[in-house]
Amino acid sequence: MAEGVIRVVLVDDHQVVRRGLRTFLEVQDDIEVVGEAADGAEGVERTEELRPDVVLMDVKMPGTDGIEALRRLRELENPARVLIVTSFTEQRTVIPALRAGAAGYVYKDVDPDALAGAIRSVHAGHVLLQPEVAGALLSQEEAGGVGQGRGNALTEREREVLALIADGRSNREIARALVLSEKTVKTHVSNILMKLDLADRTQAALWAVRHGIGA
Repeated sequence: MAEGVIRVVLVDDHQVVRRGLRTFLEVQDDIEVVGEAADGAEGVERTEELRPDVVLMDVKMPGTDGIEALRRLRELENPARVLIVTSFTEQRTVIPALRAGAAGYVYKDVDPDALAGAIRSVHAGHVLLQPEVAGALLSQEEAGGVGQGRGNALTEREREVLALIADGRSNREIARALVLSEKTVKTHVSNILMKLDLADRTQAALWAVRHGIGA
């Protein structure tokens, strides 16, 4: 395998969908499909076994669905970035997946080149959100008071890091921008999540936008 190639696992209960995704991705020089799974439980097993960089995960599957699979991967602290690939556009389907730890989502009718771009983007540490879903998440968190009143606990450096998270920057990009080590950035991100009582970078980015920090 060439250096810099993004290793991908496909998780979808429809074989024709997996075959189509594999056929397209195999022509990408920087993306390699290393495994497939037909449901969420198998997807977790394959992800743990193969340790891919990115997982393309359907939401609605028989048995263990994509959302439960996401929760299990988070519990296992698996580092793979999960990109939801779904035919469901309802916010009630997509939002729980994002809350469970997905790095973003695309629809199954996405343009092939856009899909490859999405894979590269989430692999780089970015979060992919459609505007309408981002708005719905913000509204729910406003109603629930997620992170309310905790912004004052952040240090100036943590606010700088948070602004760059909101701008979609990966840890590596943040480290370069602020002239820090990636390890230091990871520590800042952990502190931010702890102080704001947030679960992941997606919630942190949304919190920042809602409070006028960064993008």
